[in-house]
Amino acid sequence: MKKQQESTGKRENISRLTFHVSRITFYALSVLLLICALPSADAQRISVGSKRFTESYVLGEIAKKLLEDAGYRVEHKQGMGGTIIVWDALKNGDIAMYPDYTGTIQETILKSASPMTAGEMRSALAEHGIGMAGELGFNNTYALAMRRTDADSRKIHKISDLRNHSDIKVGFTHEFLDRKDGWEPLSHHYGLQFKPRGMEHALAYVALNNSEIDLMDAYSTDAKLVEYDLTVLEDDLQFFPKYHAVFLYRLDTDQAAIDAIRRLEGKIDEGRMTLLNAEAERTKDFAAGASLYFSEVGHSAVEVASESFLSKLARWTGRHLMLVGISMVIAILVSIPLGIRASRPGLLSQIIIGVPGIMQTVPSLALLALLVPVPMLGISPTTAIVALFLYSLLPIVRNTATGLQNIPTPLRESAAALGLEPSAQLTKVYLPMASRTILAGIKTSAIINVGTATLAALIGAGGLGEPIISGLALNDAEVILQGAIPAALLAILVQVCFDALDRLLIPRGLRLEEASAGE
Repeated sequence: MKKQQESTGKRENISRLTFHVSRITFYALSVLLLICALPSADAQRISVGSKRFTESYVLGEIAKKLLEDAGYRVEHKQGMGGTIIVWDALKNGDIAMYPDYTGTIQETILKSASPMTAGEMRSALAEHGIGMAGELGFNNTYALAMRRTDADSRKIHKISDLRNHSDIKVGFTHEFLDRKDGWEPLSHHYGLQFKPRGMEHALAYVALNNSEIDLMDAYSTDAKLVEYDLTVLEDDLQFFPKYHAVFLYRLDTDQAAIDAIRRLEGKIDEGRMTLLNAEAERTKDFAAGASLYFSEVGHSAVEVASESFLSKLARWTGRHLMLVGISMVIAILVSIPLGIRASRPGLLSQIIIGVPGIMQTVPSLALLALLVPVPMLGISPTTAIVALFLYSLLPIVRNTATGLQNIPTPLRESAAALGLEPSAQLTKVYLPMASRTILAGIKTSAIINVGTATLAALIGAGGLGEPIISGLALNDAEVILQGAIPAALLAILVQVCFDALDRLLIPRGLRLEEASAGE
């Protein structure tokens, strides 16, 4: 009897300790979330965005250096995704400026069916609170590219020549497939009948070089056009509009910051931009492309600071842990009560299990894109935390409900016969009995969360997804592994920690019972 009382007391002490630790952790992480969500009090802080391809990264780094020279503290939110995500971030104030192209502004942002002058674009953008700087000096138009040897042997030099070659294998970026100045209107304009595959831009170059595809969409200043000796087909029916590079900025941005960016107007031609892109890809460092620009224009401060790998790894890992930690703590506090309710029969229980199940089927990229326009979210760590929280619900809710439902009927009757109140039955008998199943659900959610959190980098929320996205833009496996390996090790560490918690928190009798059942 004495040993039983000691064991019961030990379990109650562990339960109280776990409760207090969870509460303290929740408060600490909540404060951290609020700090991250609140705008900086420093009036000199400014954020620059960029899309997910080399040239946009390099232009973002150039803008960062110019703004730093003007006295601003600058955050470059790299590789935030496609046009719509970055545009929404600009409108919502999550970033102050980013580089774009007049053709994209006309076709994708303003959705104009007819060509627009620069003045007309500025007037239309001003209705959204957005301004447009002057042209940087180069036209990075869309183009269709083939291997030079293949194009010569087939005598394909113009886009219209493709009509006579229906056997060509085509791979286009997903954005090009869906744009109004992309594949579908292009195919109608030229009378083409191909069935293209959707591919990541950098990976399409590899596929083309390896003869896995024969035709891809490209940008006219891509360094890989020269590196892989590709032929750019002539747009002989003049389908593509001009894509003059410009910077879009919020009209409420400090005038000094706008003036700093306008120093780029007319300074970068096609040849120079191609060289900057090539330097960034050669060195695997976007800041190196920016440094080359300042060297060429005789800038007084040529060196663009490059953060050390260990410093970047610490920053990526810290942000990753913050995203996973906050979302998991909130998910646990919400999911366990929901799972307790879902353990009872009835329609409400089915709904409680069903809704998180439906959320789990929504692709993570789609969920992030859907959350960005939501008020109070936008392009921020908060959006990533909300998405991770939603993905964490199902395993914990379902395991909590299942663990409680599997408690044997004789044990339930014994608890009632002892005269325990329903709440006491739950906290002193049922939850301890279901604790191992509940902890397994939390462990599953945590491990999934570590991997899913890499996608937060797509909306500029940081984490270990940053080097993965950059590596895709550079088509560099080494850079990708800088994020992939730490993320995998973090998932293993989470597994080990939960295995230790299983031994610490789960009563020994339940562990022995589980082992016996396995045998």
